[in-house]
Amino acid sequence: MKYVVVSGGVLSGLGKGVTASSIGVLLKSAGLKITSVKIDPYLNSDAGTMSPFEHGEVFVLDDGGEVDLDLGNYERFLDINLAKNNNLTTGKIYSKVIEAERKGDYLGKTVQVIPHITDAIQDWIEEVAHVSADGSDGPPDACIIELGGTVGDIESAPYVEALRQFQFRVGRENISFVHVSLVPVMGPVGEQKTKPTQHSVKELRGLGITPDILVCRSTSPMTDETKEKLAAFCHVSPDAVMSTHDVPNIYHVPLMLESQGLCNILNVDCNATNLLSEWRKMALNLDTLTEEVIIAMVGKYTELSDAYLSVIKSLQHAAMEVNRKLRINWIEASHLEDSWKNKNDEEFENSWNMLKSSDGILVPGGFGDRGIEGKILAAQYARTSKVPFLGICLGLQIATIEFCRNVLNLTNANSTEFEDNPDFPAVIFMPEISKTHLGGTMRLGSRPTLWQVDNCKIKSLYGEGESVNERHRHRYEVNPDLIDDIEKAGLVFVGKDETGQRCEIFELKDHPYYVGVQFHPEFKSRPGRPSPPFLGLLMASSGKSIS
Repeated sequence: MKYVVVSGGVLSGLGKGVTASSIGVLLKSAGLKITSVKIDPYLNSDAGTMSPFEHGEVFVLDDGGEVDLDLGNYERFLDINLAKNNNLTTGKIYSKVIEAERKGDYLGKTVQVIPHITDAIQDWIEEVAHVSADGSDGPPDACIIELGGTVGDIESAPYVEALRQFQFRVGRENISFVHVSLVPVMGPVGEQKTKPTQHSVKELRGLGITPDILVCRSTSPMTDETKEKLAAFCHVSPDAVMSTHDVPNIYHVPLMLESQGLCNILNVDCNATNLLSEWRKMALNLDTLTEEVIIAMVGKYTELSDAYLSVIKSLQHAAMEVNRKLRINWIEASHLEDSWKNKNDEEFENSWNMLKSSDGILVPGGFGDRGIEGKILAAQYARTSKVPFLGICLGLQIATIEFCRNVLNLTNANSTEFEDNPDFPAVIFMPEISKTHLGGTMRLGSRPTLWQVDNCKIKSLYGEGESVNERHRHRYEVNPDLIDDIEKAGLVFVGKDETGQRCEIFELKDHPYYVGVQFHPEFKSRPGRPSPPFLGLLMASSGKSIS
């Protein structure tokens, strides 16, 4: 087993996740089986209760794990399926150690960060690293470990120490340390500054870890002079100083690292498979797309794209498949509401103009009542104007509410999430969900959806099979008591759960593409293998027929 540890310095948000994923692509192109571990030093047990403003989207795994969005990068880049234990948090580690202490495993001893916490971290990593993530038999050949945060953070200290010890447990020849840092460009002449990286590496070495490879983020390619200076001050070979400058799309990053000799440094043959050539073709093809397709994204976190990262990636995957350049019209849902017109008439008009100028409309998942009426108006416009529409999770629910109000004439139809006792509860709280605990209590993870109708657009996109498995994350569902009336009016629930009671997929008759899904298909979309609901939206929005 080989390990690659990716740490970060200077500041967060430099792209450690993409760097780790890209290294994984290179190792996979060499024919190795890969898995990944993401370390998040926060005290939360998982990302499930964290606001998108705090941490971006919550990525959901097959086993129901609510994890950091970087695991989504790993799954998409490496085409693997990870589990909740591939995301290690301080909350998980301390809970494990405290539980062991209560059982008496440390009887007579003082439980301390060293060695008990650091040992638990090492045990966790080693155990997870030997679990297959690609469905094949046998353990992986290599594990990519990303340490979240930045070196020097007080929260990261136990993990840095654990990884320092880990190199001796597994053997120094079996582990490589990669440090991602910033090389800012200052002044009118565009001088590349090395001091931030120097200080970051000094901090890391002071903690007992000497990086083997530096990956330096910058706006433009680093000069040879800058590389040599960093090598001299940071105790690495000049060949091991990698420049990751801004590129047209992230699929260039593995190619950029490969062109600088990273495969040689890792001692692998990246041409052992045709993966890298396929990756190169995909990256270059994306650069050459010129004909646009415009999708309106109607949500409430539109100023923070990371809140919808997997949705954006899924749209991109589908756009590549139909040979279109994706453009997203970000629309704050509340700005479509009549009440907003009185606050800011210009924003109101601009939002509606963007909606009406889009080729397709998407309402993603979410929680809370802000902007709900705006989302309902967007769904109504898509339905009545024959504009391609995809509603995900909450998007399915608001489209159902809109249909009940305006087609079934249930004027006050609503969700019990937004109104305690609506006259017509179109969406209701699921009976098995806890009302007292929030963390990990939703309907989570991969579940089957059984087809109820053979002849429908969305089923043709999924292809053969009696069912599909997709990942869920929700507490509310369409009211089963209204299903018959809704279907008689033309909104057909073509997919349901194993009981035949819970609605999973709807499709509107006599519409180019009007689809809602209760699950989150964005979590299983892959480059070159786009999610079917997204592919349908992009096909219809590009004027392509769906058989």
